Amino acid sequence: MRFNNKFEMKRWVQILVFLLIYPVLLIAQEENYGYVAIYQDSRINSLIEKHIFINEHFLLNKENHAIEGYRLQIFFESGNNSSTQARQIKEEFEKKYKSIPAYITWKAPNFRVRVGDFRTRMEAEGFLQKIIQDYPNVWIIKDEINFPNLN
Repeated sequence: MRFNNKFEMKRWVQILVFLLIYPVLLIAQEENYGYVAIYQDSRINSLIEKHIFINEHFLLNKENHAIEGYRLQIFFESGNNSSTQARQIKEEFEKKYKSIPAYITWKAPNFRVRVGDFRTRMEAEGFLQKIIQDYPNVWIIKDEINFPNLN
C-alpha cells in the first residue's frame, strides 16, 4: 500500500491499532461485568466483628442496659410503711394492667413505684390519661427505660 503523505500513513496506523485493541477491550469488559473487587484494610474486618459482638451482647443482656425514655410515677412516699405500701400498689397495678411493667425503686428516704417503658412523652401521656382516675397523683418522669422488645 502506497501512502501519499505522512498524515495518511499515520491515519492508517491509528485505524489499525484501534481495530486490534477494540475487541480486546470489549472482551475485558464482558469478563468483568457484574463483579466488583474490594480492597480494604484488614483492620476494617476487625472493627466489623467488634461491632457485631457489642450489638449481640447488648441485645442478649438488655437488662443491664437502658435507654432514655419516660415512666409514670404512681407512688412516692417515705416512712415506716412506705415499703409495704409500694409493694401493694405495684401488685394492684400489675393486676389491672398486665402488659405494662411496674418497678419499685428506693432512693433514701423515699420508695417510688414507676410504671411503663415509654419511648416518647406522647406514649406516656396517652397511658397517663388511661390511669389518672385510678392514680390521681400520677405524673410523667423522664427515666432510663428497659430496651424495648423487638418482636
